[in-house]
Amino acid sequence: MAAKGSAYYITTPIYYVNDRPHIGHAYTTLACDVLARFMRLAGRDVKFLTGTDEHGQKVETSAQAAGMDTQTFTDRVSQNFRDLSAALNFSNDDFIRTTEPRHTRACQALWEKLLENGQIYLGSYAGWYAVRDEAFYTETELTTGPGGKKIAPSGAEVEWLEEPSYFFRLSAWQDKLLAFYQANPDFVGPDTRRNEVISFVKGGLKDLSVSRTTFKWGVPVPNDPEHIMYVWFDALINYITAAGFPDTESAGFTTYWPADMHMVGKDILRFHAVYWPAFLMGAGVAPPKRVYAHGWWTNEGQKISKSLGNVIDPHALVAEYGLDQVRYFLLREVPFGNDGDFSHRAMVGRMNNDLANDFGNLAQRSLSMIAKNCAGSLPTPGAFTEADEALLDAARTLQARLSAEYAAQAFHRALEATWEVISAANRYIDEQAPWALRKSDPPRMGTVLYVVAETLRHLAILAQPVMPAAMDRMLDQLGVPAGARDFAALPNALTPGTALPKPQGIFPRYVETEGAET
Repeated sequence: MAAKGSAYYITTPIYYVNDRPHIGHAYTTLACDVLARFMRLAGRDVKFLTGTDEHGQKVETSAQAAGMDTQTFTDRVSQNFRDLSAALNFSNDDFIRTTEPRHTRACQALWEKLLENGQIYLGSYAGWYAVRDEAFYTETELTTGPGGKKIAPSGAEVEWLEEPSYFFRLSAWQDKLLAFYQANPDFVGPDTRRNEVISFVKGGLKDLSVSRTTFKWGVPVPNDPEHIMYVWFDALINYITAAGFPDTESAGFTTYWPADMHMVGKDILRFHAVYWPAFLMGAGVAPPKRVYAHGWWTNEGQKISKSLGNVIDPHALVAEYGLDQVRYFLLREVPFGNDGDFSHRAMVGRMNNDLANDFGNLAQRSLSMIAKNCAGSLPTPGAFTEADEALLDAARTLQARLSAEYAAQAFHRALEATWEVISAANRYIDEQAPWALRKSDPPRMGTVLYVVAETLRHLAILAQPVMPAAMDRMLDQLGVPAGARDFAALPNALTPGTALPKPQGIFPRYVETEGAET
């Protein structure tokens, strides 16, 4: 992992404003939020970007269907995504909209650079286009659906499109991209997605249509107002817009670009791992360092779709189960990168077993014993035994383990490692039995409770990226000052004699009462 103090730039994809946010949007942004918070606690200079993609035929059509002018429609739907960030406690530093003047300026500057470098030329396009995906498809990629309609791999209907178009010389980048992937083996993750990208590029690249003339809702092509930029060309540029492009000598651009991480869903990997680096390198701009494509969620074993009426609203999840509980579940339940299934039973299991029984009960019973038997203050420890040192060592070495897992976007393994220490602490307190030591050896009882409290301090500091609000409450109960909660404070230790507040439960159990939380 990069040195403390170095910059770290992480982005979500910008979300398309033709609908309300769902669990997929929340999942991608949550993953970025956790990485951003972890890096900040490690002392990194973090820039965390999210935003909305507001151009394209699909947006124009959705606005017309809603009976609204397009800008008013995008204003309203974009706000839904800002509201999602607030509701799920996301810590993004910037929120970009592709209708902003700064973005138009960046798009037109990159276009002009590509034109100057001979990477863009004017021609005409004829082929299959899916409005829903805002993507072009070859004949071999299509299947025939009901009524003889042509269907894209995504399930979207395609239509035959013929119009004048500017093209990007993507075909010239096949060998250069393959050489780039070989020289940068970590550029695409996970490995299965990297293999898909390489296979696609090896299959041959055709020049890419990068302008449209059949509608007007988009960024105008410089010096040719009959054309607007293809929505994906426009959208991808948001990442450098937010870094300060075209002012490549600005402090923002030189600090944060190239981005450390573009987090995307697996359905948009091709745009980010093939088209985007080619656009950038064609303009003489460095590509990002890594693109990671995660999987999709199902709902109780069913594919999520509007027609089935099973779209998962992240606001409803938080209202039902609690914010940090939802954040924990989404990153713990399945290996990140794989597809996952959301189920009420699995959610409640994680809440009651992992959070309430394991972590919550560890804190509650140890802090309650301190409150009752140590006059509400942290006890003074005696000499540490081998068992004490073993638990403390597990807590002290946890940061290094988590750093390695987060560097690989292995959120589930990071949480498994955290729970290994939680489980070790629960075994320790059971074996040491401080409730029995209260009568037989009070000084030893104090040492045991101090060791557990110090272990909890490490756990709470390190779990802040996933469950920030809950861990703030736990650190409050441990008497840890607000300025001593980053990773630089981990080598410190709790101060014996510190008065602690009355302990309060952090993770309540979920009790079924006619489907409501109690």
